[in-house]
Amino acid sequence: MGEKLVTVFGGSGFLGRHVVRRLAKDGWRILVAVRYPTKAYFLPPDGDVGQIAILKADIRKDAEVAAAVARADAVINLVGILKPGGGQGFDDVHDEGATRIATLAAGAGVKRLVHISSIGADPESKSEYARTKAAGEAGVRGAFKGATVLRPSVVFGPEDQFFNRFASLMRMSPIAFPQFGGGKSKFQPVYVGDLARAVSAALDSDAAIGRTYELGGPVVYSFKELLQFIATTTERSPLFIPIPYFLLNVGAALTGWIPGAPITYDQAKLLRIDNIVKNGPDASTVGTLADLGVEPTAVEAVVPSYLWTYRPTGQYAEARGA
Repeated sequence: MGEKLVTVFGGSGFLGRHVVRRLAKDGWRILVAVRYPTKAYFLPPDGDVGQIAILKADIRKDAEVAAAVARADAVINLVGILKPGGGQGFDDVHDEGATRIATLAAGAGVKRLVHISSIGADPESKSEYARTKAAGEAGVRGAFKGATVLRPSVVFGPEDQFFNRFASLMRMSPIAFPQFGGGKSKFQPVYVGDLARAVSAALDSDAAIGRTYELGGPVVYSFKELLQFIATTTERSPLFIPIPYFLLNVGAALTGWIPGAPITYDQAKLLRIDNIVKNGPDASTVGTLADLGVEPTAVEAVVPSYLWTYRPTGQYAEARGA
């Protein structure tokens, strides 16, 4: 265990648990700053005794954020939401919260800051999620000179909110399944373990100071291809029905506000946008996983290991192939 201390905001989430585990393996002392400490109590066993500590820190409160970064050598901000809730809106988290962390980290003399944004972050986007992600990037850049910004594509792994969600929906609708916009939107899913390695690499690389990276997997898929992959993996054969985007928007507007709704109106807007590496206005300057020394993992190598739970007979499905 080294002497360097890194504060990780949002360390108890899907991405956070993988980042904390990676940092512990790489020898960092880690302070996990979370809104609800009880949800992070599972993390300390991922490191040596005393290597991982938990601290309550709400990114909307200056005093709590300041206490979390006070003695840190590096700070990582992983906090993000897919839809507003729990007293937090997109602006609170993606813009104001991110800027607050960067500002107070700079004031505390923190040497390195890694900020997680998203591919598609755009101040002109019709999606509030994408607009606030772009605003957060600008706020971080303005407050912390030398911050590293990572923009992942759709992140996959055992607890993901993409493959699991569509597999669950397909289980509820096994006969017919909507294919929004003809399934033409493109995605470049990145494995959560690769993203965690990229975060750790960015902390240790001088070349990453002040740079932006867009992180995607080795293959670009259409939405149609991903839905077919999910169906094949879960051993289902629904009839895919092309649905125009305007009908998706209507449905999402009517039901997206309901807790547990499969898709919100804002998420419906995001489905129209290609979510692939080097597709934005700064494509010529952004780095990739390769620039951070990380070899991307294929969807096919990981996703079947957890989507089997959505098969008609689950783990007891009869073995296929050799």
